[in-house]
Amino acid sequence: MLTGIDRCVRYDFAPFRGMRIGLLSAIACCDKNLTPTVSLFASARSVKLEALFAPEHGFHAAGQDQVKIPDSVYRGATRIHSTYGRKRKPSYAALNDLDAIVIDLHDIGTRYYTFVWSAMLMIKAAAARRKKIFILDRPNPLNGVTVQGPLIERGFESFVGLYSVPVRHGMTIAELCTMLDHVHYIDADITVVRIKGWPRRDYFDARHAPWTVPSPNMPRFSTALVYPGMCLLEGTNVSEGRGTTTPFEMFGAPWIDPLCLARELRKKDIPGCDFRPAYFIPVFHKYQDRLCGGLQLHVRQRNSFDPFSAGLEIIRAIRGLYPREFAWRQPPYEFERDRMPFDILCGNSWIREGIERGTTVPALRRRWQADLTRFRSLRRKYLLYA
Repeated sequence: MLTGIDRCVRYDFAPFRGMRIGLLSAIACCDKNLTPTVSLFASARSVKLEALFAPEHGFHAAGQDQVKIPDSVYRGATRIHSTYGRKRKPSYAALNDLDAIVIDLHDIGTRYYTFVWSAMLMIKAAAARRKKIFILDRPNPLNGVTVQGPLIERGFESFVGLYSVPVRHGMTIAELCTMLDHVHYIDADITVVRIKGWPRRDYFDARHAPWTVPSPNMPRFSTALVYPGMCLLEGTNVSEGRGTTTPFEMFGAPWIDPLCLARELRKKDIPGCDFRPAYFIPVFHKYQDRLCGGLQLHVRQRNSFDPFSAGLEIIRAIRGLYPREFAWRQPPYEFERDRMPFDILCGNSWIREGIERGTTVPALRRRWQADLTRFRSLRRKYLLYA
């Protein structure tokens, strides 16, 4: 299999010859030989790398979540413009002297992961300045078939979902960006450097390739597998495992009894996963330096596992067992100062309100199925791979 950057290298950067390039990427984006994309562009004699643009976590993929990243300089020469800080879209001045923008980012197939929204803001800014855009495509690590979770309702757009797509969209970053460009009439000049040899039914580990860590709390593929559901805990006072070596796979709080919670969740018989009672002490983030009781989530059958629904079941169970201790996180969150964090993650308020009323997860899931069916139909003509 060859990703977009692999094909650029193979053809000696032919599409970009003579161009002054701005690159939206991070150090974790590499070719098949684990050479960072930035190094490949910087050493290409036929291309002039003029500027770098960094998503959340920074160009070095080292910043923690929601830490605003300042502008900086790469290797003492090339300006790095942050797209996650005071500004989330590039300034016209940053684009003025460029012929084209190249986007090479790891998306992990989940709407909350902000890289795709940095890409869309870049595409809008570049389109306004009539700049060419090249997207170096990469596989969706969660496969390109499965679509799960609710879409975003009007008024709930945010930097964890600028446009209405499901939580798990089943598209590559290039497929998603070109679809949104067309549907929302952005009219950008986009060229996709396609992947070669990717069956879209494949998960990341089918490639037998190393996982290059795109952000500090996405350390392995198994993290990405549970993230579409476990990220919902960010909208609560339950630790999502940040500050441990297994973020999103481990979760809990000082007031949770692991054995009691494990029994409650096993009664629900959630498809494709199981739970191990556990204790942990986060070294940062929620409950720093405090002993937390909780569980580790293990995916046993990924094809039957619905992480978003599992996340809702976990939250319902914790809230039911610990109604006095459990709480919804209050704003601000991801630059949003009015909406509840849990609501902008879900893309609506009725899921939170339904949980508060005791509505079951199957009943909640039925409410978003019609929107999901429409999205599957919409996305079909933008899929680039079989």
